[in-house]
Amino acid sequence: MASVVQSLYYVIMKTLYDPIEPFNQGTLAVSPVHTIYYEQCGNPDGQPVVFLHGGPGGGIVEDYRRYHDPAAYRIVLFDQRGSGQSTPHASLEDNTTWHLVSDIERLREHLGIESWQVFGGSWGSTLSGLRADASQTCAAVGLTRNLFVSSEGDSLVLPGGRERDLF
Repeated sequence: MASVVQSLYYVIMKTLYDPIEPFNQGTLAVSPVHTIYYEQCGNPDGQPVVFLHGGPGGGIVEDYRRYHDPAAYRIVLFDQRGSGQSTPHASLEDNTTWHLVSDIERLREHLGIESWQVFGGSWGSTLSGLRADASQTCAAVGLTRNLFVSSEGDSLVLPGGRERDLF
């Protein structure tokens, strides 16, 4: 718990940990159409945490690696479907909120992680809440930054009219 509090302190104080490089990078086919890019930083034996970036359409930036103490955390970041280094770029085919939520679990299983903390920013905060709600393998902890909220009728944000499932 002390590590969580310490990490939140740094985020709140707008002080990031020192820059770090990934110890592992890879891709994972999550559908016949989509392959997501991921990277892992910090301590391979640390408390697993997955960072969910904003968007839809955003991607990983190096500073996202710096929100958690790299000595205490196994930091997992990935580019969501159609974003960043994931392929195909900007594709909306088979790319819904629920596909993105499912990808979080597929990545956890692929990396052999039993359970992890979910930390999201903006659109990633919405995904983190949905993923934590749908699973006992995730815990949305601490803080989400720049919370994204939807209102009824935002069908461009949540394709297929799925926003009704959020209310």
